[in-house]
Amino acid sequence: MQHSMPPLSALRAFEATARLGSVTAAANELNVTHGAVSRQLKSLDEHFGVALFAKVGRGLVLTHHGEQLQSGVGEAFSRLRDSCAALKHEVEETPFTLACPGSLLARWLIPRLDRLHRELPELKLQVVVSDTEQLGKPSDASATLAFTEPPWPADMAVIPLMSEQICAVVSPALAAQIDSAKPASLFANKLLVTASRPQAWPQWANAKGLEQRALEDALQQGQGFAHLYYLIEAAVAGLGVAIAPKLLVEDDLSSGRLIAPWGSIETPARLCLLLPKHANVRRSEPLAEWFKQALNE
Repeated sequence: MQHSMPPLSALRAFEATARLGSVTAAANELNVTHGAVSRQLKSLDEHFGVALFAKVGRGLVLTHHGEQLQSGVGEAFSRLRDSCAALKHEVEETPFTLACPGSLLARWLIPRLDRLHRELPELKLQVVVSDTEQLGKPSDASATLAFTEPPWPADMAVIPLMSEQICAVVSPALAAQIDSAKPASLFANKLLVTASRPQAWPQWANAKGLEQRALEDALQQGQGFAHLYYLIEAAVAGLGVAIAPKLLVEDDLSSGRLIAPWGSIETPARLCLLLPKHANVRRSEPLAEWFKQALNE
């Protein structure tokens, strides 16, 4: 015959009281009131139909039945505490693996990586290069830092960090030959493109009111690169006009290595921290806040 179990909360109150020898001490440990523990103990007495504690002076001692219950409950809660502590230790000691596209890693994250390690040492961060410049196939990483557009992937939790802005950039030498008042003047130069972001040039051209046909003709004559990193370096070398996220060329714009004659536009994409759906979000929250702060500096 299967007997019903008393509530776990009542057994927890009993175990703490038996171990600590005091209702007051049990209430303090469990962060509840003295009355709450007393009610839980009374409910156990009613459940079993026997008294589990007896008053001796101002204290409590286990009755014979209480000792019988305590022998099993104490061991069970001790094993529960050990299991929880072991799991928490394993989770906290496991390195947090962040996947990041190579261009974003090289041009934005690496210059800030030492500071990130110093300010979040408990994360034990390890960075790996993701296969594509934008969000690709699911990986075994704890999180992925990438530009991506809504709708968000259904199998991932997404923490948006900032809106994406893109800009057309050129070397100072090429900038001297371009009319910043006329975006169409860029067509007199070779356009630099990357297969990882085919939508970037059309988005920029549409925002600037350029004819798509003229853009298509220019792109057919353009120079392609496998990664944004190479694309940007080609622009620095004066090989043509590149289109890139402003975040990745901010240092070049500040130093004068590159110039954005026509400013930047906002795209539907966001820089996001993407987590597997069932990931431990609590571990990711400090990293997300760190990114938001660093991106706003």
